[in-house]
Amino acid sequence: MSPVPAPLPLPDGLVQRPLTISDAAAVTAVMAAQEEHDTGTVSIEEADILGDWGRPSYDVSANTVGVLEGDRLVAYAEMMGGDRGDAAVHPDHRGRGIGTALAGWMQDKAREAGSSVIGMPVPQGSPGDRLLEALGYHVRWESWVLKVPADAQVPPRDLPAGYALREATPADHEACWTVVEDAFLEWSERDRMPLDDWLATVVGRPGFEPWNLRVVTDPEGAVVGVTQVFIAGGEEGYVNKVATRRDQRGRGIAQAMLVDAFAAAAAHGATSSGLDTDSRTGALSLYEKVGMRVHSTWVNRAIRL
Repeated sequence: MSPVPAPLPLPDGLVQRPLTISDAAAVTAVMAAQEEHDTGTVSIEEADILGDWGRPSYDVSANTVGVLEGDRLVAYAEMMGGDRGDAAVHPDHRGRGIGTALAGWMQDKAREAGSSVIGMPVPQGSPGDRLLEALGYHVRWESWVLKVPADAQVPPRDLPAGYALREATPADHEACWTVVEDAFLEWSERDRMPLDDWLATVVGRPGFEPWNLRVVTDPEGAVVGVTQVFIAGGEEGYVNKVATRRDQRGRGIAQAMLVDAFAAAAAHGATSSGLDTDSRTGALSLYEKVGMRVHSTWVNRAIRL
């Protein structure tokens, strides 16, 4: 039996329930409507939700709540793990206290999990940003959506002598996980993602093809760099992960991987390329070196519990 979330203070005519995998399309629609309203673009895809919710360690119904008007989902929230959450309210239902109720739900869930803080990303200056600020949330870090301008000419970058760039094979998966998690955990305060969970979000993401996961190997054949790239929205090459082993940095490997990812996406029909990064990584200048420019700015707002 699915757990019943604590009652939310909702307007008349709205009800709540835990979500299931079958609600992924409805959640995507709410998030897309919110993104379109607040930023003018839509980046979320159902495959993103399904990949995250498909992690073996993740209990969807225990960590989500949906708000419905009849059979229609109009808002949702989820605890993603640790001190991270997310929520969305359809623009047609803003100003009714739903966002405040969902913020309270996330705080309660974080306390239950033993966390002392909970936060989520919102577009800078958006209604969600203003709401969280009014509720006492502070800015933990900034993040940026970057894109390669349509008219940009991005020349290839050479790898060091003896290094090679290719599609990953199943035999590389554990090494890819190690390189990515080691790199991300240098600045991200969270537990290491289990290998099976990582695989669910990468090779288990709906629509995965071998070209989506790419590696750089050193002269001995060890994986020292990893990129994950796929087609988002039918036209953009989205670089979801890029990581270089710490002892291999400063040699142009990351730039070579990025340019390769752009080219691989273009070869599979992409007309542009983009990615997200945040102020914790210190990588903004890297992306600007390969011709990327900031398209929009987000902030991660959090509150201490």
